[in-house]
Amino acid sequence: MIFKKLELIGFKSFFDKTTFFIQDGLTGIVGPNGCGKSNIVESLRWCMGETSAKSMRGSGMEDVIFSGTSNKASKNIAEVSIDVENKNNEGPVQYREINQINIRRKIEKDKGSKFYINDKEVRARDAQMFFAD
Repeated sequence: MIFKKLELIGFKSFFDKTTFFIQDGLTGIVGPNGCGKSNIVESLRWCMGETSAKSMRGSGMEDVIFSGTSNKASKNIAEVSIDVENKNNEGPVQYREINQINIRRKIEKDKGSKFYINDKEVRARDAQMFFAD
């Protein structure tokens, strides 16, 4: 399986919908201190099923939701989506025949987070196991 796209909405420092296309070769993210580079890596880990708020540099999992700035209001929802290409028919059995797979995690304040694989709600464990191999 090959990561093809990462999309963030309201995750940590990413207020607006932000899309990263991961293409063949080397994909790098460069920027000054404090611009959100580590938030991109954390968004991948979070969408893949991370459960420790401490490892996400927060005191609670809701700390991944954009908390606002002097110019922008806080959000109530954060969402991260990963698109993977599955041309080699790898991964869990139920997804081996699917060429494009989307894994998404969404969290709402006071409601917790939900996982989706190809827009079907799944358990957190299902999303974690998807990436386990």
